Amino acid sequence: MFTFEPRLDSKETVFKNEVKTKFDLYNSLFLTLPFYQVKNTGLALPYFFTHCEKGIINEQSPEDIIESFFKKQVGVSDQKEITDLLFRFIQYIERQVVLFDAVEDAAYSKIRVDSETSLDGLMNNALQNEDLYKKIQDCLREFKLRLVLTAHPTQFYPGPILSIMTDLTEAIKINDVNSINLLLKQLGKTPFFNKQKPTPVDEALSLNWFLENILYQTASDVHNKIEEVFKLNLGNHSLIELGFWPGGDRDGNPYVTADTTKQVSAALRETLFRCYYKDFGRLKRRITFIGTEQHLVKLESILYANAYNNCNNGTNGNIKEELLEILRKVKEVLINNHDGLFTELVDDFIWKVKLFGCHFASLDIRQDSRVLRNLFKECITSEELKGQVPENYFELTEEEKIKALPLSQADFTNYKSFNSLSQDSLDVIRLIKELQENNGKRACHRFIISNCQKASDILQLQQLFLWSGWKPEELDIDFVPLFETIDDLKNAYGVMDILYSHKIYKKHLDRRRSRQVIMLGFSDSTKDGGYLMANYSIYYAKSTLTDISRKHNIDLAFFDGRGGPPARGGGKTHKFYASFGRDIANKQIQITVQGQTISSYYGTFESSTNNMEQLIHAGIDSALERQDTDTMNAEEKALFSDLADVSYDYFMNLREHPLFLKFMENQSPLKMLSQINIGSRPVKRNGNSELKLEDLRAISFVTSWSQVKMNIPGFYGVGTALKSIKEKGNWDKIKALYKEVGFFKTVIDNCMMSMSKADFRLTQYLAKDKTYGEFWQQLKNEYDLTKELILELSDTNTLMEKNPIDKMSISLREKIVLPLVIIQRYAIIKCTSPDVSEQEKEIYNKLAMRTIYGIINAARNSA
Repeated sequence: MFTFEPRLDSKETVFKNEVKTKFDLYNSLFLTLPFYQVKNTGLALPYFFTHCEKGIINEQSPEDIIESFFKKQVGVSDQKEITDLLFRFIQYIERQVVLFDAVEDAAYSKIRVDSETSLDGLMNNALQNEDLYKKIQDCLREFKLRLVLTAHPTQFYPGPILSIMTDLTEAIKINDVNSINLLLKQLGKTPFFNKQKPTPVDEALSLNWFLENILYQTASDVHNKIEEVFKLNLGNHSLIELGFWPGGDRDGNPYVTADTTKQVSAALRETLFRCYYKDFGRLKRRITFIGTEQHLVKLESILYANAYNNCNNGTNGNIKEELLEILRKVKEVLINNHDGLFTELVDDFIWKVKLFGCHFASLDIRQDSRVLRNLFKECITSEELKGQVPENYFELTEEEKIKALPLSQADFTNYKSFNSLSQDSLDVIRLIKELQENNGKRACHRFIISNCQKASDILQLQQLFLWSGWKPEELDIDFVPLFETIDDLKNAYGVMDILYSHKIYKKHLDRRRSRQVIMLGFSDSTKDGGYLMANYSIYYAKSTLTDISRKHNIDLAFFDGRGGPPARGGGKTHKFYASFGRDIANKQIQITVQGQTISSYYGTFESSTNNMEQLIHAGIDSALERQDTDTMNAEEKALFSDLADVSYDYFMNLREHPLFLKFMENQSPLKMLSQINIGSRPVKRNGNSELKLEDLRAISFVTSWSQVKMNIPGFYGVGTALKSIKEKGNWDKIKALYKEVGFFKTVIDNCMMSMSKADFRLTQYLAKDKTYGEFWQQLKNEYDLTKELILELSDTNTLMEKNPIDKMSISLREKIVLPLVIIQRYAIIKCTSPDVSEQEKEIYNKLAMRTIYGIINAARNSA
């Protein structure tokens, strides 16, 4: 008798059934809902989509596509009717993106959880291998995952939409059609964007949704799970920490002030205590035993006062130890008198208080080095501080500056005549001490210097703290240099060597257990030198900084500014961290999480848990398993360097092209990014000056190219570099590099992801344009060359062939937003047409702006 095993469907099949089919089903339901004034808008949308697809295939311009649709398909000729219907199409598509997000989230555990990178698999292996178990124990005692939420405007979902998405996801999991129908109706009538630009406090409150509803529980769950299996007895060491930038990040954002920082810190505390109070409610329902009453009454009173009474502007002192003491007393009563019943609930609460204290997430302060230098200049010319530093200080060499810095203490308060940015910097330096006293030292203990170029940038900041009433021995601050540009990344070794050798700074590090945090920026390095050079420079900086830190016996932790798309350091983050060899410090993973990365990676309990576990797995994997295989030898480094150099030269030639910035301004929605109400920060630094590439924020730079579906920052120069290597006869070596070195493979795979989201068919009509024809063809040629050689390098026939789930997800998302891209291009063309009135241009400008939201949100899987 034969027995047949049931066939296990591949993840591709599961994706088609659980995502594509369900989306088509619920989308058909959604499109029949009569939300808007224009009759049958939803029913007309599929016809419009088909018309757009045909127009692209026939290489029609956006004008021809849209005008022929209304002329032949709908019979609408009045321009107001046309624009009204286009606005309605946009509203539907925005909500289709949300529906797709919810459908994909509902299928998360079936399509995204990978046993090879799961923590459960690692734990099972460790429990069966005593030697591995002990190695992982040792690794975890030093390991830390620090997720830092940032307010960079790469997504715009407000809180009500996130709540609808969460409920919709749960309803889709159980195919509750009635609930899905109601939620789709709610979604259709709920506004999607702010009528006014959010303030930094608004941004903070928006991100609080993820802290309160997701990360509070998942960070604790993952932490407890690891502690339980590996019996770490960590004490006050936390495996997971949360960081926060809204309200603290003032780099180029004039709207962030010391008062903003204080408000956000208070809001974080209040949000945390609301979470504690909800947990207390569950605790109180179960622990109803004699001997616990007085402790629970006291605990409830404290939690309620901090959660809802807004005492002392949301702060009531650092009461972390008081909370822990009460909880330990409750646990002691349960163990001694009640058979240990429900102690696991108390243990869970204890771990949360250990993790989050009274602060929830640490506020990072960030400011540009140029602002801090101007502040220092104002300080040394003030009457109160005159003579402490030579008057010609800024004319001195770097070596002379460092010798001239006294690093002495004072209490300088007479700075109200300084410019506003300088005043704010000194105000926030004083505020940090207050925040630490109220909410604990972890509430705010890092000051990041953007555009850090010299050791004096760090030492001047340390001096500013000492001039603001801080004593050297109480300076519980991490001074974090942020190296961003290609040159700064190359020079970072020398900067840190000077700092590590400085007697007073060395004493500061000694008080901090010889630990130094260094932040590396991906976004600006990509804008500065192109995709390959940015990634090589990051690798080079990590390698050399690790080397100099080890020579000085400094425990180095890298903090990576990694954005959503691969061009800003995104892509498969856990693969990036798992790919480091022994030449790169990797005891900690510290990373910014922003925009669509937050909602896609940490927007549900399942995704948040899985992504935290993947990153922890990656850190352990890098430390224990892959160090030898992924450490590049001298020949491999030279090969990578050659690739980067060729790519850099080719990218710089593009940047210097007379049409480069002009193309961005006139063919992408770059100018409109400053008008949309997504984030509080200006699109560029030096807001009132003429647009210059060096002032343009990297996020605006990358977003502009992604909106036009060309994604130049994610691949340009890669094909030319690979061709150069091939022509030199080193193709076999580069193939071996891809196959054997995890970091290089991750770089190329992320490049494929970026290219998968490009669609040059949408701008094909520009090939015939008198102004931009040759320039467009140059961009297209590099795309074709890069695609051809990357496919050959990876032994594949299509981009992302070995990542079918991501490939299908990207394809479906790009299909959904295709009409948005056509509408945007149509509106941009109309905005620049001499035949259109100023009043009409204003309408087209609004039309183009509205498309930006949906296109951005659909890109969540690029993280």
